[in-house]
Formats: sequence, structure tokens, C-alpha cells
Amino acid sequence: MTTFNELGISDSVLQALLKMGFEEATPIQTQTIPLALEGFDVIGQAQTGTGKTAAFGIPMIEKIDTEFRKIQAVVVAPTRELAIQVAEELNRLGRTKGVRAVPVYGGANMDRQIRSLKEGSHIVVATPGRLLDHLRRRTLRTDYVKFAVLDEADEMLNMGFIDDIRDILKAIPEERQTLLFSATMPKEIREIATTLMKDPKEVKVKAKEVTVENIDQYFIEVPEKYKFDTLTNHLDIYAPTLSIIFSRTKKRVDEITEGLQARGFRAEGIHGDLTQGKRMSVLNKFKSGRVDVLVATDVAARGLDISGVTHVYNFDIPQDPESYVHRIGRTGRAGRTGEAISFVTPREIGHLRLIERVTKSKMKRLMPPTNQDARRGQQQVTISNLQKIIEGQDLGTYQEAANELLEEHDSVTVIAAALKMLTKERKDIPVRISSIQPISVKSGGGGRSGDRRRRSGSGGSSSGQGGKRFYGQGGRSRKGGGGSSQKRRYQD
Repeated sequence: MTTFNELGISDSVLQALLKMGFEEATPIQTQTIPLALEGFDVIGQAQTGTGKTAAFGIPMIEKIDTEFRKIQAVVVAPTRELAIQVAEELNRLGRTKGVRAVPVYGGANMDRQIRSLKEGSHIVVATPGRLLDHLRRRTLRTDYVKFAVLDEADEMLNMGFIDDIRDILKAIPEERQTLLFSATMPKEIREIATTLMKDPKEVKVKAKEVTVENIDQYFIEVPEKYKFDTLTNHLDIYAPTLSIIFSRTKKRVDEITEGLQARGFRAEGIHGDLTQGKRMSVLNKFKSGRVDVLVATDVAARGLDISGVTHVYNFDIPQDPESYVHRIGRTGRAGRTGEAISFVTPREIGHLRLIERVTKSKMKRLMPPTNQDARRGQQQVTISNLQKIIEGQDLGTYQEAANELLEEHDSVTVIAAALKMLTKERKDIPVRISSIQPISVKSGGGGRSGDRRRRSGSGGSSSGQGGKRFYGQGGRSRKGGGGSSQKRRYQD
């Protein structure tokens, strides 16, 4: 993993990325951004969900002159849904610098779109048919366009837009820089790359499949503000021997670590700002069992090879499937079983399904554990410890004192007092974690494009999976359907 800091990005864009909760670049971003910043045309072969929008969006935003209120970049996307989502992400990436993107697509009011184009946008994100409509009407001028992107080019080929793409590129000044992204490279797309692009550099990223079969994968749908309490409740119920918690930013790693420590957990955090000496010290504590919860960013956890990790928590769902595979691979090693639990906000369910499709893995739904579940979980840990002592140690020296207690109190009261004394009750300390924006799914398929054409193929989406277990009342795991029929305990 590479940090965005290492890619030569300006402070204004880095600020926007930080607000979005991103510090580490995905492989497609790591390879594409430096080439695009240098001015090369780029052919990127990557699937949906690998971070393509930022891969072309960051260099595009860097090159836009915000003082010049004309369209300087064009992004062509296959569907209205994708055009809207890409425009939204570009607006988030460009907000600090003052770059504005506007979506243009069929099926929407033409006059309203014309007004939006006249309001001084810098980037237009459009579906092919509607973009050609504006070009023919001359309501969109390309005289100052210096950056063109074809997103999901093979999808546009499948939908019959290949001639439109050629016409659009021919209408944009030849001095432009062109980036083309496609999951596959059929001959028609390759022909566009060779005839309408200038000596393009090729970048190829293939999403990995999950190959570790002994990892049980789960997700908990929970609003952002309840994530931390959900995490500590889960830790109390299952008392993992060693667990790693992944977060997207260094700031959140620090906040989660401090919050866990405040509530009595033996936790330490690692991220890129730590010295090598401090990082090694934390890892040694974790390996030796002096710390049983490690909080980390992807970059800091690169190359970690620690045996005995029983649980991996994705406190923040990663932005691409490859990062997900890398994270959960920290558990389930050396023939042992492991669990991976991802916390997703309601708006991120689509992104979770995308990760499932790309990695060809399924996550089972868990219900968020309650505070009552956690208290019973803590008590169960104490009961288990007592049973081990009863079964494995000589209690003769304690029996006289026990008999004296039982002469004054009944046995249930004595045992309850012992449980209370030995149970590690968590301090009810409020913990505030800085919020970050949810990751929206980028989908190029499913339904009409809004350009008077219908897709030749079906979109195909992954439906919710039945849950192997979920948290019910009383802190016990139950078997049953955990899909969309389950009621969420937390509501926004």
C-alpha cells in the first residue's frame, strides 16, 4: 500500500481525501495517478470497486484552473446512476480546491442541465447519448477541454455506445489527455486506444479472490455513531485472544485506541506517523500477548505476520476489494480458524455487496450486540475461568474459608459476589470518534441508461445472505435468517 502523500498530490486535494477518510491509495490509484500527473494518456484495466474514480479524478482536479469557469474535463460513463455517483465523488475530491463537476444524462430535464452547464462547472460527467445531444445543440462547448475519461468502456461497448464514444472523442481537441478504464479489453476498445489516444501507458489491476477458506466472514450494519459501542460490546462477548481492528485514517486509529484504553482494553495502535522503534515496540507487545487488541491502518499493517490472531475487525470498510482481502488474511493462519467482522453503515451496504461479488466471497449478517449482551458476555468469561479453576486446581486451602462464608450467607449470594468481584466491568466512558464519509458503491449496470437504449446484458446484483447467527436478547447467539428481514437495532 502507498499513501496519497507519496504520490505528489497537492495539499488541497490531500485535505479533501482526509475529510473523506482516505490516506492509502489502491493499486490502480498508485499506478495511474503519477502517470496522469506527468501528462501521459493511460489505459487502465480494472474492475468496478478498485478506486478508479479517484485514480482519474485526482490528476484531473490537479490540472483544472478554478479561475477559468469553463468545462475543462469530460468524463463519459455508461449509465445515469454511474454518472451521478462519479460527479458526487469528484465534487468531494475537488471541494477544497473549488472544482465543480456536474452530471448530464438522458431522461432528465434538458433546460435544467443547460442552466447547470452555464453556471461555471469545470467537469461534466455524462452518458454518451445525452452528451452528444448537448454537443449537437452547442449547449456544451469542448474548446477548453484538456482532459477526457472513458469510464467502464466495455460496458459502453455492450450497450451499443461505441460509435458515440468515437464521435465524442473526435469532438474534443486533440491536445487533450485521455484516460480509458475498462474491466476487459475487447478489440473495439483496443482500437479506440490505438487510434484516438497518444502512446498510452497501460495499467492493469486484477482483484484478488479470497483463498483462505478457514475465515468466517460477517458484517454488522450499524450507523457510524454506534460503531465504537458495537465494537466494544463484541469484544466483551467473544473476548478474542488477539484481534486487529482496521481503520481508514491515522486520526481514527488514535481515537479508537484511546477509547479502548479508556474502557479498560489492552489496546495499542500503529500507523505511518509512528517511528520504526515505536512500531516494533507495539508489535512486540502484541505478539507476546501484553496487548491483545491492535488498531491499525492498511499501510501500517503491511507485511504483518502474527500467528494467533483470532479476529479481524473492519471498523471502516476498505475502499477496494484487494484491501479487504489483505486485511482479513491477518487471521485464519497456520491451519487455525479466524473471524472477520466488517462494520458497514446503511449507505455502504451496496459497497459491501460489490466486495462480495469481486472477491467471490459471502459475508453473513450479524445483529449489533447490545450493552446487556456485553455484560452477560463478560460474566460468561468469569464463569468459564471459575470452572477451569474448579476442574484443574487443588482448592483444599480455601475450603475452610468457603465453609465460614456459607455459614453466614447462602451459596447463591456467595457465588454472585465472587462473580461480581472477578468480572471485568467496563467503564462507561463516552468515546467520540471523528466521522468520515461513507463509501458509495460505483455501479455501471442495472436498468436503463437514460439514453434511449437498453443494456444488452443484465446487471446482476448480489442479494443479502441468510445470517448464520445474530445477537438476540440475553447475549446468546441464535441461528436463523439474518437477511433483509432482520430488524436493525439501531436507526439513523
